[in-house]
Amino acid sequence: MSRLTWGRHLLLCPPRHYDVVYEINPYMHVEVHPDPDRAAAQFEGLVATLRQAGATIELMDPVPGLPDLVFTANAGFVDAGRFVPSRFRHPQRQGETPVDVAWFRARGYEVVDLGLDEPFEGAGDALPFGGGPASGGRTVIVAGYRMRSSVAAHLRLGSLLGVPVRSVELVDERWYHVDLVFCPLDDRRALIAPQGLDRYGCRVLEALVPEPIWLEDDEAASFCANSVVIGDVIVMPACTPALGRRLEAAGLQVAVAPVGEFLKAGGGCRCLTLALDVDLGASPGRSAVGARPGGRSVATGTASRP
Repeated sequence: MSRLTWGRHLLLCPPRHYDVVYEINPYMHVEVHPDPDRAAAQFEGLVATLRQAGATIELMDPVPGLPDLVFTANAGFVDAGRFVPSRFRHPQRQGETPVDVAWFRARGYEVVDLGLDEPFEGAGDALPFGGGPASGGRTVIVAGYRMRSSVAAHLRLGSLLGVPVRSVELVDERWYHVDLVFCPLDDRRALIAPQGLDRYGCRVLEALVPEPIWLEDDEAASFCANSVVIGDVIVMPACTPALGRRLEAAGLQVAVAPVGEFLKAGGGCRCLTLALDVDLGASPGRSAVGARPGGRSVATGTASRP
């Protein structure tokens, strides 16, 4: 078993302009606004917990009129100094993309556009898994589709980055991103919320993850899968005693960072962070269009219903 090699360098955005001013998921109600002071305190508590666990934190400046910029996981996908920006499905969030692109360009990242007009919501719908002895050193991307991202976007992402993609269908609008149903813990284990997946998606993840930890209904509803793993520490928005015992048995220390004000917009700990240190480890000679040395194109494996 190998611990995650990524998740120790994170991008967050302070909630200075965070609010619920539109409704694009079942948790958002324009008549229920987050408390600004409580949200700020919860954000600072999350940052402190992440740092205590060993993470390095980068902060993006908040922008007026972009209340969901705080959910940096949706900015895009990072791999070894390259940034693939999101293409948000809802118009309310599309103004975030130029801000995200400018931040990454200013820091020397290579910005690689998907190159197609398909929805894709970044690390909210795409998470690495594997890379250790249990997977023979191979990393794949687990990606969610239907609610916010498309299979076509997954295929293109896999081609750009030169890694296989396993797409799973999200079938319940309460779990509209893959990071609400799937949380890699190490190269053998992951938290999985079957409540948001169809049976075929569950079988795909069961085949991929040697030791899955399946969440109960109350754990899934509490966004337990929307957690951040830093080495042997898992930072969670909530954790039941039973789940805590299972995680401790897996060698993880549980740190709960309450983020209830952000749950009002449908986001937990993972939604509030973007890993900047992902390195999928594809062939050294890969190009930005996903070709391996010698010009052979990269095949991406995508799960679909039989």
